[in-house]
Amino acid sequence: MNTAALLDPSRLDRPDTDVRLEPFPFMIAHGQLPDEARGELERDFPRYASAGFFPYDPSDCGPSVNALVDRLSSPEFASAIGRRLGIPNLGDYPTLITLCRSLNKRHGTIHTDSKSKVATALLYLNNLWPDTSDGCLRFLGSIDNIDNMVAPELKPLYGEFAVFKRCENSFHGHLPFEGERRVIQVAWLTSEEEKLRKTKRGKFSRAFKKLFGSLDRKLGAGRDRNAAHKD
Repeated sequence: MNTAALLDPSRLDRPDTDVRLEPFPFMIAHGQLPDEARGELERDFPRYASAGFFPYDPSDCGPSVNALVDRLSSPEFASAIGRRLGIPNLGDYPTLITLCRSLNKRHGTIHTDSKSKVATALLYLNNLWPDTSDGCLRFLGSIDNIDNMVAPELKPLYGEFAVFKRCENSFHGHLPFEGERRVIQVAWLTSEEEKLRKTKRGKFSRAFKKLFGSLDRKLGAGRDRNAAHKD
């Protein structure tokens, strides 16, 4: 596999890429993955036993996903994002990679991301999506209204990409959804200490959900569509 062609920063220059600096800096880019890689990426994506985002472990993944993570977290790709969103030296920050195969309905509540994040990117890998807004990413103008969108919602389909600068008003979320929703997330963090802390927390969460996944699913089943949390 030509790993350089798997995720090429030049694709961010497509005419349908949407870059905005207000109400916070974000970018939505389409068609960021080659069609010929679909089969390999589907085959190599990790099969987690429970729902949610978990810290990246190369042993969970096949070679194509590992190659994609390397490209997504590279300084070259970070620099391309930083130039478009006005974030100097983004490639110098530590990266935390997390992957998600499925969600339950408690996920996706409105939030800004924590102050330990400089920016967050999401690359989706779902070949199909139901004819619904459930589970579609929304960038928002407030923390209390999931319908207050500042850009068209993004279906989490293969090759769709979204990235934003973490700000006090970088509100985002999605309507409740339960089921498979494959995504790779990269967060550029303020320090290595924050990366270590978040990695430890993520590993604990994975172990906990192996034991109590059914409880986690029940807790979120009835959450409000406008539910929010601070980070």
